[in-house]
Amino acid sequence: MKSKVIINRLATGVPGLDDILGGGLPEFSFNLIAGQPGCGKTTLAHQIMFALATPERPAIYFTVLGEPPLKMLRYQQQFDFFDTEAINKTIRFVNLSDDAMAGDLDRVLKRIVDEVTTHGPALVFVDSFRSVVLASENHGNPHNSLQQFVQQLGMLMTSWEATTFLIGEYFTETDANPVFTVSDGLIWLRQSVQRNSMVRKMEIMKMRGQPTLPGLHTFRIGTGGIEVFSPASVANPSEASVRAAASSPRALMGVAQLDEMLGGGLPRGYSLLVAGPSGSGKSMLAAAFLAEGARIGETSVIAAFEQHPNRSRSRVVADLVASGKVGLVESRSADLSIDEIVYMLMREIRRLGATRVVIDSLSGFELALAPTFREDFRESLSNLVTALAGVGATVLMTSELEDRYTDLRFSPYGTAFMTDAIIVQRYIEVDSRLRRVMAVVKVRASAHSDQLREFSIGDDGIQIGRSLADQEGLLGGRPTRKPVAQMTPVGANDPNV
Repeated sequence: MKSKVIINRLATGVPGLDDILGGGLPEFSFNLIAGQPGCGKTTLAHQIMFALATPERPAIYFTVLGEPPLKMLRYQQQFDFFDTEAINKTIRFVNLSDDAMAGDLDRVLKRIVDEVTTHGPALVFVDSFRSVVLASENHGNPHNSLQQFVQQLGMLMTSWEATTFLIGEYFTETDANPVFTVSDGLIWLRQSVQRNSMVRKMEIMKMRGQPTLPGLHTFRIGTGGIEVFSPASVANPSEASVRAAASSPRALMGVAQLDEMLGGGLPRGYSLLVAGPSGSGKSMLAAAFLAEGARIGETSVIAAFEQHPNRSRSRVVADLVASGKVGLVESRSADLSIDEIVYMLMREIRRLGATRVVIDSLSGFELALAPTFREDFRESLSNLVTALAGVGATVLMTSELEDRYTDLRFSPYGTAFMTDAIIVQRYIEVDSRLRRVMAVVKVRASAHSDQLREFSIGDDGIQIGRSLADQEGLLGGRPTRKPVAQMTPVGANDPNV
C-alpha cells in the first residue's frame, strides 16, 4: 500500500485564520478570496503575502486595477504587517491595468503566464477582476470571453507549483462561475451595516483535503491588519487552571460567611450568576472574588462593560489591574461580536494563566454587542459560558434585575439554567429603612444554605449578617415580624450555620 501524500500547510500570519482553515493553507493550492467591495479582500491578500514571502519563497502580486499599484501600496503601508524592504526583493508587483483596459483578455493571460514562467514565484496573487469585467463589456461577447478567461486562468493556476490566490468582487455565492469549481479553497468575506454598526464576517466555503471550522466568523480590520475571532484555538484548559483545581476543589469568594453559604466555596470551573437590582452590591462581590484570587496567588480577568475600573468607586479592581494580577478586557466599539469578546477573554486568560473570570455585567455585555448579534444573545451567552468552561476558568457574572417583588427571576434573558450557581440580592423595607438581603439559590451538585441573610456594604466591603428569622414575607419587599411562637432558632435548618 502506497503511503499517502503529505500536504504542507502554510501559516497565513492572520490571527485566528489558521484555526478556521483547519491548520493553515495547503501548499500549492489555488484559492479564491471573494466578496463585495470594501470587505477586506485586498488587505487579507497582502497580509498573507507579507507573512509568507521569503527569498526562498518569493511572491508576485498582479494588479488588474483601474488605479496604479503605488496608490494601493500607499494605503497598505499603513498596516503593521507591511514591510517596505520586501518590495522588489521577496515581493514583486506587476501592473496589468493597461492590458486589461485594452480589452484583450488573451493578452492579459499571456502576460501573467510569462511573468510566472520567468520568475518562478512560490506565491501568486491576481487582484482583481473588476477592471477586466469593465473592459470586456465593450469587446465582442463579454460574458463568454470573460468566463473562458477565468476558467483558463484557474486551470493554469492549479497547474503551477505555487500557492495561488485570485481576488474577485462577487456579491453572492450563487454567481455562476467555473472558477468556484476549479478552486481548491474559497474564502468568502461579507460585511453588513445595521443601525450605527458595521460587522464583517468570513466563511471558509471550501478547502480541499482538510476539515475547516464551519459557519460565519467575525473579523475586524485594525492597524495590525485583519484579525479573525474564533474560539477554536482555546479549547484546552490552561496549566494554571489545572494547578488551581488540583490545589483546591473550590474557589473562595473573599466574603466572610458567603463560602459557608455556598457549601465551602464555589466549585472550580463553575459559572456563578450574581443577580440583583442596581446598587445591591454585585460589583462589590465581584471585586472581592478577584481580590481573594490575588491573595492566594491566582490571576484573573475582568470584562468590564459598564464602568472602567479606574473610574469606578471601587479602587480594589483598579489596583489589581494596575499590579498585573487582573487582566482587563474592554472595548468601546459599537460593533462587537460574541466571537471577539471570547477571543479577547481567552487571550488574556492565556497571557496571565488566569483561573478566575468576571463579566460585569451581562446587561452591559448585551449593549456592547452589535445590533445584529443581540437577537441571538441567549445563544451567544451559552457559547461564552461553554468556551470559558472549556479552559477550566471559574466564572462570576453579574446581572442587573429590576426588584419586582411579585416576580422572582434571576435573569432577564431566561439563561439562569446555563449557570452552575446563582446568588440573588434583594432590597427589603424594615422599619422604614432600605436593607439588603442575599441568598444562595443554586449550587449544582452541592449542598448549600437556603437562608436569606441580611448584608451591608461598608468601607471594608460586603459584610454578611444574621438570618432575619424574626421576619416573614421577605421576598415581598415589606416583611412583617413573626409572632414569637412561630419563630425558628437561627441556623436550625441550615447545616452550614
